[in-house]
Parts: sequence; C-alpha cells; structure tokens
Amino acid sequence: MRSFGTRGRVYPDKHYIVPRTEEIRDFINRIKEGRYIVLFAPRQTGKTTFFRFAAEALTTEDQHYFPIQLNFEEYKNLNVTDFYSSFHRELCRELERGIQRRGKVPSVALEQLLTKSKITDHVSMRYIFENLTNFLNLHYKLDPKIVLIIDEFDGIPQSVVSDFLHSLRNIYLSDELQCPHSVSIVGVKSIAQLNYDRSVSPFNIQDEFNLQNFSLEQISELLLQWTDEVGQAFDSEVIVTLHKQTAGQPFLVNRFAQILTEELDIPKTETIRMEHFLTAHEQMLDEQNTNIQHLLTNVRRDRRFEKLLMRITSYERGLPFTLDNEIINELVMYGVIKKGDDRMCEIANPIYQHRIMQAFKPKKA
Repeated sequence: MRSFGTRGRVYPDKHYIVPRTEEIRDFINRIKEGRYIVLFAPRQTGKTTFFRFAAEALTTEDQHYFPIQLNFEEYKNLNVTDFYSSFHRELCRELERGIQRRGKVPSVALEQLLTKSKITDHVSMRYIFENLTNFLNLHYKLDPKIVLIIDEFDGIPQSVVSDFLHSLRNIYLSDELQCPHSVSIVGVKSIAQLNYDRSVSPFNIQDEFNLQNFSLEQISELLLQWTDEVGQAFDSEVIVTLHKQTAGQPFLVNRFAQILTEELDIPKTETIRMEHFLTAHEQMLDEQNTNIQHLLTNVRRDRRFEKLLMRITSYERGLPFTLDNEIINELVMYGVIKKGDDRMCEIANPIYQHRIMQAFKPKKA
C-alpha cells in the first residue's frame, strides 16, 4: 500500500502524488521551444520531483529529447578545476545511462570521446556540447535534442558561476545548432542572488517557471487516491480546512495526510472528520518536523527578520510587498512570506504564522 511521502524523494509506486499534469505540459512545451528555464523556489516544495516526472514524460512523448539530469549540491566548495572535472564525470555517466535507457549499448567510440575530451573550463564545456548532438546522431541514429536539467544549482562555486552562465547564454544566442537544446536551472536562490559580476548579466535570456503550491483541487485529488485505495473518505470540510491552513504547501499537505492516515489510529471504516483534523492540527502546531526546522532556522538567520515579520503580523501596521526590499526578497526565497491579495506582505500560511509568533514570543521573566 502506498503512503504520503515527507521523507525525501517520492515515487508513484510507493507514494500518493499530485500529477501536476498542466504544469508538466507547460514545462514540456517550453523545452520544445528551446527555452532556457529557471525555477527558484523554497525547499520541500516538490521541485526535484516535478522535474524528474517532467523529464520522464518528455522522453515518453518524444524519444528525440535526451534529458541529462545533474545535481550541484555537493559542488559548493570545489575549485574551478575540480568543479569542471566533477561536471564532466556526471555528464558522461548520465549520457551513458540515457543511451542504455534507449536499449542501446555505449560504444567504444563514445567511451573514447568521453575519456579523451575533458572539460577544464567553461569554454571547453561549450565545445563538448557542440560535438555531442552530431556524435549521438552519427553513432546511435538518435538525432537527439539534449535537455540539461541542473538541480540544486545554488551549490555552484562562486568562482565558476559567472563564466558558466555566460557560456550557456552564448550557446543559446548562437546561430549554430543549439546544444543543449534547452537548459533548466533549479534551486532556492535566484540568479541575482548568486553574487556574480553584477556589471553584466550572464543569463538575461532566462525563462522563469513558477511552480505553485497545491490547489484545493489538487489536494482533493491527492486525498482521493487514499480513498480509492483504502476506502476511507475525507470529509469535504477537512479538505477545505487543510488547504486553508497549509496554503497548499506540499510538505505540510502530505504531513497532515500522513498524521491523519497513519498516526491517529482512525478506523478505516470511519470518515476522517474535523474532530480528527483538529487533533492533527494541534500536533502540527507543536512538532519539530524537517519543514518547520527549515522555517525556524531561516527566520532566525538574520536579526532583521524578526522586526519585519512582527510588523507583517501586526494587523494595524502591515507592510507593502516589494521584492526590491532585500529582506522581503530573502524571506520570499525561503518561502516564509508571500504577496497577499491586498498587495501587502503576509506569512505564507497559518501554520507558519503560528510557529513564527511562537519563536519570537517574548520569554517570561
């Protein structure tokens, strides 16, 4: 039986998932148009899962597309030489896996190409990409459109980021055959927050992709999977209230569902009602799960955050929303605040608001 996932990667055969069909279709259309895409969103919002499913959907739909998925999480402290060496090694490995997934065996010619051609800097990286499409077409009859997906892009070393992005930009603007055909950069910090040489924008060709929290309809769809598999229904008021309390934040949604279906020992013959939800809600207001730990670590990161957050929670004062304010921008990056319908700042969801107010509550003498 499947479960609601809150511990790292999720898999359709093990977990209930939100398919995000419309978002995946939008993403695939952008790839086919050859766009260079960026997605920067807080941790535990389903970015990695989304891009994995999107890459699978892309290759299922059209075998000419050749996704190569990399992860820069461990690259942060590497020097330039070690970064490009690691990048080259991961690129080779993913190329060989991609060929094997297509039922072909990596050839001696490919192994020689990957062994002899080294990536030592951003220029040699561009040359290798220029040769890849022709090589794969000639030796494997694949006629591939290479799609580069880089997760945890924030891990790129500061000594590398500017030149790396400039090379991708040069590929995008080149009159030659574009390889990679499309690039997707995934992370928490935006390009502007990676401290490159700000005198010249290295990636002004970016196409921003916004991965929203779960909608009420998507939450209903997620919980219905449990009902269809187990037979236990959720009262409609529970679903609406869950959406309001979490604002659709993926981790919080799944954690609520996890408590309700696994931890409260509600008989499977009973409908999950508001009395059950209130018990789960009380637990969520107190427990130290990984998402709440991330939240509290981030809001305590800078002493200026407390003053600003307390102003936001003050209904008498409030604070106009603008990303030009450095502190507001950073709190948005961490998923702590968002723009309200009245164009004022507001805490991302009621669960976060309670935990933030508790964190900064004056201690009794």
